[in-house]
Order: sequence, then C-alpha cells, then structure tokens
Amino acid sequence: MQPLLTTLSPISAATKKTTQPTPHSAPTLTNFSAVCPPKCLRPASTSTGKLGDSQVNGLGLCCGDVSSADCKTCVVGAAKELQSRCPYNKGAVIWYDNCLLKYSDNDFFGQIDDTNRFYMWNVQDVEDPKSFDPKVKQLLSSLSDKASAISKLYANWRVRARDRTGPDPKLYGLAQCTRDLKGLDCKKCLDDLISFFPNFSSGKRGGRVVGGSCYIGYELYPIVDSQKV
Repeated sequence: MQPLLTTLSPISAATKKTTQPTPHSAPTLTNFSAVCPPKCLRPASTSTGKLGDSQVNGLGLCCGDVSSADCKTCVVGAAKELQSRCPYNKGAVIWYDNCLLKYSDNDFFGQIDDTNRFYMWNVQDVEDPKSFDPKVKQLLSSLSDKASAISKLYANWRVRARDRTGPDPKLYGLAQCTRDLKGLDCKKCLDDLISFFPNFSSGKRGGRVVGGSCYIGYELYPIVDSQKV
C-alpha cells in the first residue's frame, strides 16, 4: 500500500464559495497566513483572524511524531496549495502525510467535523481474516482509548498480527485528533471512524479513515519512524 498522502498528491475538500468570484471578496489563505503565524506553524494549533468584515478560523495539525521543521514545511505548503485550489471558497481542508490544514468563516473549534472524510485500504488480503480482523479491532480500540486520554490527543501502538511460532508480524496503528477537541469528543470522533472499517478493510493488510477532526489507521509495517525502533 502506498503512503496515505504525499506532499505531491494532497487530498482536499472545499465548502461554500464566496458570493462574488473575486479572490478579494473573502479571506484567502495568503491573508490568513499573514494573520496566524507563528501560531499556525506549531504541531497543533488554532487561530482566528479578522479580515475586513470577514472572520477566518483556521486550524493546523501535524502528526505527533513529525519534527517542528517538517511540520512548518508541511503547513506552509498546505496553505499555498489551498490558496491555489480554493481561491474563492470560504472554507476548505487539505490532508497530507504529515499535516492537516483547514479554514472556514464559521467557528468550528470544539466541534467534530463529520462531513469531510475519506477511506483508504491496502488491496492485499491477509491469509486468515477471521483471526486477523479481531486483532485490528483490538488495536484500533486501544488507540482510541490512548489518544483521547492524553493532552496531545495522539497515539501510536502495535500488537501481534497473529499467534504463531517463529518471527511474528506486527500490526501497527496510529490515531490522532485535532487539539480543539476535548478528550471525550476525541474518543467519539475516533470511535465513529472505527465503525467504518468493517465496511471496507475487512481482511485487508491495511486501512485508514481520515476526517476533518481525527484520523486512525493500521498497517502491517511501521507507519511512523518511532515504530521502527
């Protein structure tokens, strides 16, 4: 399975457009970037800016294992890409491997985004899905519990993929919520995503669900560098 997203192939979604098709009729990412740095370039942060008669609410989130330098590079690139893709939209969100960036004229802080969501899965099947799928459920549930219980709202974990003698393949997982959510809302967000896995990744070697407020996934290989140790 290829990486979820790369810096050359972001996935984006846009909401309502401005009433007049001019790049100056609503807050743009260029203006927003002028309002929020350096706050928006931290591993996870929110910012609100006033631009004329319009209000911009923005949120940036980087993967919990990403360095500050890589986080900044990802968020700056995401802002440029959103400006290019959605110059006339009042709200948009974009996802990369290392970060998520979204903005809106609506105050979305503290609210679970259950509108923007997509799924990805490994096309390869496991040998024994009956024993494998319960392990996936166990891992994802554990990730939801761990991520929602700490202030970072981030967790990565691994479990045995199957019981047998000799070298044992590991099942790796990753979960994270945007930090405008409270712990209970983070768990609700992750548990909601987990409920979709049986519909698309049963018996698959990997799967991920990515939303506007949280994401969670698993693979049969390390997803982040800290899992390679």
